[in-house]
Amino acid sequence: MKPLLFIVSLLTLTSCVSIRVSSDYDTAVNFADYPTFAFFKPGIDEVQVSDLDKRRILSALESALTLKGFTASETPDMLVSFHTKAEKNVNVNESFMVGWGGPFYGPYGGWGWGWGFNRPYNVNTSTSGILYIDLIDATNKRLIWQGKGTGNLSNGTPEERTAKINEFVTEIMAAYPPKK
Repeated sequence: MKPLLFIVSLLTLTSCVSIRVSSDYDTAVNFADYPTFAFFKPGIDEVQVSDLDKRRILSALESALTLKGFTASETPDMLVSFHTKAEKNVNVNESFMVGWGGPFYGPYGGWGWGWGFNRPYNVNTSTSGILYIDLIDATNKRLIWQGKGTGNLSNGTPEERTAKINEFVTEIMAAYPPKK
């Protein structure tokens, strides 16, 4: 009974996770060689989000990197950039029902019994936001690490948006530096 309870609890917890995270990196890189960072302004200027959200993302990134022991610098070892993408999801669910019923009044008069089927479709759409965080070698401008977070976006209050962005960045940056 205990193993079953553990599995149900684990499934419940993982189904509540709102952000899916993945990362990729250059396996030849020694990440200890990158103690300082700066933001890569040309890349960030091209991001298609509001200036308010850009500032929220930059603030969250700076906090996450500082908490990990990295230092902001005018002559950085690593450049930090990000970009976003929205993804529309369409879910179509079909159910097939067969029924037997009666009595009913027939089309040509009289009472009778009959059967029928119904094939309803449920169509739901949602939008997922994707945040990519890129860490770039400042010397040769090569991508050395990329984190990706996918989750549902909401247009809540500024405080809610800030909390959601902080959650995205924290979850993504938890995978940096990679464990070899």
